[in-house]
Amino acid sequence: MISYARQSQEEQPEASLPPVEEHIAPAPRVSVQAFCETVETAAAVQSAGEDRRLGKAHLKIQMGGMAAAIEAYRSAPTPNVIVLESDGRNDLLGGLDQLATVCDAGTRVVVIGRINDVTLYRELVRRGVSDYVLAPVGPIDVVRSICNLFSAPEAKAVGRIIAVVGAKGGVGASTISHNVAWAIARDLAMDAVVADLDLAFGTAGLDYNQDPPQGIADAVFSPDRVDTAFIDRLLSKCTDHLSLLAAPATLDRVYDFGTDAFDAVFDTLRSTMPCIVLDIPHQWSGWTKRALIGADDILIVAAPDLANLRNTKNLFDLLKASRPNDRPPLYCLNQVGVPKRPEIAATEFAKAIESQPVVSIPFEPQIFGSAANNGQMIAEISANHKSIEMFLQIAQRLTGRSETKKQKSSLLSPLIEKLRGK
Repeated sequence: MISYARQSQEEQPEASLPPVEEHIAPAPRVSVQAFCETVETAAAVQSAGEDRRLGKAHLKIQMGGMAAAIEAYRSAPTPNVIVLESDGRNDLLGGLDQLATVCDAGTRVVVIGRINDVTLYRELVRRGVSDYVLAPVGPIDVVRSICNLFSAPEAKAVGRIIAVVGAKGGVGASTISHNVAWAIARDLAMDAVVADLDLAFGTAGLDYNQDPPQGIADAVFSPDRVDTAFIDRLLSKCTDHLSLLAAPATLDRVYDFGTDAFDAVFDTLRSTMPCIVLDIPHQWSGWTKRALIGADDILIVAAPDLANLRNTKNLFDLLKASRPNDRPPLYCLNQVGVPKRPEIAATEFAKAIESQPVVSIPFEPQIFGSAANNGQMIAEISANHKSIEMFLQIAQRLTGRSETKKQKSSLLSPLIEKLRGK
């Protein structure tokens, strides 16, 4: 068993969802075995095993608590993580001493108990317990505890993946994703990368006025070469904080991918970038579904008509069912107010989805068309356009961050800068 990993948690609400600012990094490919005493805890652990963040972990659940764990490992090697439920104090400490005699070096132990006592906690730490979680626990408590075992405080934070997808083709999801990524980089001062996943018809290169010789296709078709250095060579620099992993946008080959084709790319980007914005094409396949479900946050872009309403509702229902321990996806309405076009009001949209849109972006073909044709963002075309504030609002909701305060300049600023230089 290893030494203490993080501080004990206070009592937590059962089955609570993580707050907006909390980012639980996915666990690596590890083996986890849980020994539970109550069916409620076993059910919570089982639900946790179905969470996307434990998708790579191999989880096995047994009843019997500490006694069953000691007996199981007398003749079998221990996994990477052992989760133990225990009700007692003396039985717990004595059981841990016995478990230590059959436990392999490097195995991490998480204890789920009902005694909230600092003396007990110190004894657990002294015996090498990695985490102590107070019962009753919900699935997200188990997910948090296991995942945080592999997120050392001194390690570089694992990047947050934001997926942007259109409820229907032609609703402007790519435009929204590119401008939101621009706001994340410029206004929130986060290093971000846009990954254009529409390999045949992607527009990120055009929108950012970039024409890199390499891009995401080189990584997808050479999965054995994917590592940090390889991905860095494929990135195209757009601004100081924003990079692009461009799509080839050519038709000289077909782009039929397996379900896990992008996993290596996403995992590598997570290790190098604080924020990854996925521009997901409007298509339904194994890999697009996997990318959406595996993302930390999701934005659905919809136009105010019936087909978009139906598709948004279907996406919401699927994603909420597939991600029970995550916040629901966000959605925004785009191209609102097209002249002479009958539209579904935002209030009716919200009533059907049971969620309010983040923003409703008006239909303004002049400025959006000019930006697209010039390879610029809306903020570069018109610094005070009202949609810029909407993009920032979306960026803040997706990242949980506030706008970075800009220092005010004064008449003495040039002189102060010269003195600093000297």
